[in-house]
Amino acid sequence: MNRINQKLQENKKLLSIYFTAGYPNIDDTVSIIQNLEKSGVDMIEIGLPFSDPLADGPTIQASSTSALKHGMTTEKLFKQLKNIRQSVSIPLIIMGYFNPVLQYGVEAFCKKCQDIGIDGLIIPDLPADIYDEYYKTTFEKYSLINVFLITPQTSEKRIHYIDSISNGFIYMVSSASTTGAQTGFGNTQTDYFNRIANMQLRNPQIVGFGISNNDTFTQATQYAKGAIIGSAFIKHLSKHGINEIDSFVKQIIY
Repeated sequence: MNRINQKLQENKKLLSIYFTAGYPNIDDTVSIIQNLEKSGVDMIEIGLPFSDPLADGPTIQASSTSALKHGMTTEKLFKQLKNIRQSVSIPLIIMGYFNPVLQYGVEAFCKKCQDIGIDGLIIPDLPADIYDEYYKTTFEKYSLINVFLITPQTSEKRIHYIDSISNGFIYMVSSASTTGAQTGFGNTQTDYFNRIANMQLRNPQIVGFGISNNDTFTQATQYAKGAIIGSAFIKHLSKHGINEIDSFVKQIIY
């Protein structure tokens, strides 16, 4: 069974952390992953930096720009992760845009992910119907879960379609804006969380965008299986480096 599916079966609310590969420093990737697992994180999203990250807010955009300047590439990331399964057992997901995957070659990219021990991909600009028609069999051949995003504007018909072609979790974007931390969720967002929960989808949902502290984590996970933190963690890395990861995670989940 895929590690993502195993984790989703655990009787707890899950915390997934996103960070940009190659940030703050080009060779920090493996250390960040190892420290996140030691700190009690359930899943990790490894951001593959891209020059035109349309769904990302300013914090993640800046980290991507920095990583690219440092020389981060798809091939560099794969080399860094070559032996990651010797020290890390939790699910690892690569999150990035479709252009670098296409440039690498979709099948070659998926095979490399399987060889390394990557469990899934999140590709925000790969439409669900294009994935379903052209790429689903390739992803499944290499035991990769493809995670789709839904927003408050996604129609119920589209959500049910995404649910039907998914086999892990659905990334429930908390708002229609770009990524970024916020202090809390308003009635519009909580109504949306509740509406999706009442749809009784086959795949569990994990909330992303706007999770930054224990309050927003707790609020989001009232309605979903877990939550994802990205911008707030990258801000923490920018300020404290990789040596204070445990303190960041502890203030979220304890």
